[in-house]
This record gives sequence, structure tokens and C-alpha cells, in this order.
Amino acid sequence: MNKREVWVRGETAARDYLRAKGYAILEENYAGQIGEIDIIAREGETIVFVEVKARENTDFGYPIEAVTPQKVRKICRTAEQYLVQHRLLGKDVRFDVVSVLRGEIEHIESAFTLADAAKYSK
Repeated sequence: MNKREVWVRGETAARDYLRAKGYAILEENYAGQIGEIDIIAREGETIVFVEVKARENTDFGYPIEAVTPQKVRKICRTAEQYLVQHRLLGKDVRFDVVSVLRGEIEHIESAFTLADAAKYSK
């Protein structure tokens, strides 16, 4: 399986998993001026920005290890753009990571915060 197939399967599995948990999917592959967010969902009144990382093996580390400080900063800045664009400022937000390794899903809620992004930009 090539990288693209792993990525597509991972995002599909993550989306299906989140829906099964009761999340409403608002956007997939949202592209802002700064970056991209894999899934934007709503859980209750909370807007959840989800980064999906999928791998078939751990030769290059675990999927969560690919969420670097630079990636966190980009996701947070893109999320802020989304919130402004959709007039959602002031809403509760959360940043999750869904890791898919050999088809096994690990959902890490509140994996990072806007404060983490600010810390990483220094």
C-alpha cells in the first residue's frame, strides 16, 4: 500500500470513528491560507479540530510523533482562521489527534491547545 492509500484509509477510519462516537463532521480537509486541517467536527457545543496521522508500521516512529511543534502551530493558526471565517469566535474549541496504526485507532482528546502553539512560536 502506498502513502496516499494509507492516508486515505486513515482519514476514512478516523471520520467513521468520530461519527460513531456522535461527532458531527463539519469539514474535511479544510485548507486555509496557512495550512490544512484534516477534520473539523462538533461534539456537543465544542468545535473539534482533528489532526489524523496514519501509518502501516513504526519504521519511522509512531503516528503521534509526526505532530511536531511546527505542525501544532500551523493547525492552531489555521483553526483561528476557520473560526473567524465562520463567525465562531468565542466558541469552545479542542484540538484532538486521531492516530491510525495498522488499522488500530487511538483518539487523543485535547492533544494540544492554542497556548501550546503560542509557546512553540517563541
